Amino acid sequence: MTSFVPARRLLCSALLMLPMVCAAQSYPERPVKLIVPYAPGGSADIAARLISDEWAKALGQPVIIENRSGAGGNIGVDVVSKSKPDGYTVGLQTVSLAINPALYARMPYDTLKDLVPVGTVATSQHMLVVNNDLPAKSVADLVAAAKAAPGQLLYGSAGSGSTFHMAAELFKSVSKADIGHVPYRGGGPAMLDTIGGHVQMSFPVLSAALPQVQGGKLRALGVTGPKRSPLMPDVPTIAEAGLPAYSFETWFMVIAPAGTPQAVVDKLNATLNQALALPALKERMIKEAYDPAPSSPTEAKALLVNDLEKWSKLIAANGIKVD
Repeated sequence: MTSFVPARRLLCSALLMLPMVCAAQSYPERPVKLIVPYAPGGSADIAARLISDEWAKALGQPVIIENRSGAGGNIGVDVVSKSKPDGYTVGLQTVSLAINPALYARMPYDTLKDLVPVGTVATSQHMLVVNNDLPAKSVADLVAAAKAAPGQLLYGSAGSGSTFHMAAELFKSVSKADIGHVPYRGGGPAMLDTIGGHVQMSFPVLSAALPQVQGGKLRALGVTGPKRSPLMPDVPTIAEAGLPAYSFETWFMVIAPAGTPQAVVDKLNATLNQALALPALKERMIKEAYDPAPSSPTEAKALLVNDLEKWSKLIAANGIKVD
């Protein structure tokens, strides 16, 4: 009789797993909620809205975007981490997913234990923009003005721990300029207050900054990435403009709660990559200053693990803190 115990246990385990396997095979049977942990109009929100329709077609179910902003993206990501791991609640987060654990003394979730990467969506650089009333016409002018009046100039961010925040803090670190930080609940409000002059500058993602710069509401001093944007070829990189050690880009990643069946993660990834491969969607994304960057779940996890270590070292070395 004892020789049959292992086989019996295996059979019981297989029977317990059967409902999960069946559910994964029939997935999705209803709309999928995509949580964006920032306010409407920010870079993550724009990325989500660019991909949602085509991703929905590939999935065969609607993808419904829900904005849950606050705490540098932690509130929305925490909602994802505590959701039922069935593939019907996922999130889209920026590189802040790798930044926040080093910034916050207490995190509501464990990035690697409570979440599983589904795949990357795109990369994008940011743009240093200033209020039109600010006399600075170049990066050098801005740095000089900041050093002449330490702490007097202010920059707006999409919140502590956001990519706006990190792009600006890296700028401060490289330039040795003392510039104050005003965090907002999203990139849209930060840009509106930059336009209104409540803060003098911001580092929005390029896709969000372009309409404001092209419309004459903000002045562009530089882009944050390693090369100029083809959408605004006359705007230099910040490195070209006098800070050669400066370079910053962000990525956008879809995440799901830990415990989501691998078959469901694979289905989400395959359909996401199917959408990202569409020429029309790729063209729209490039026009909005996003570089499509499909990946496998394994590649996305490797990127996340690498950036968790990279940003932890950078934040500690520069004493960057949450305001």
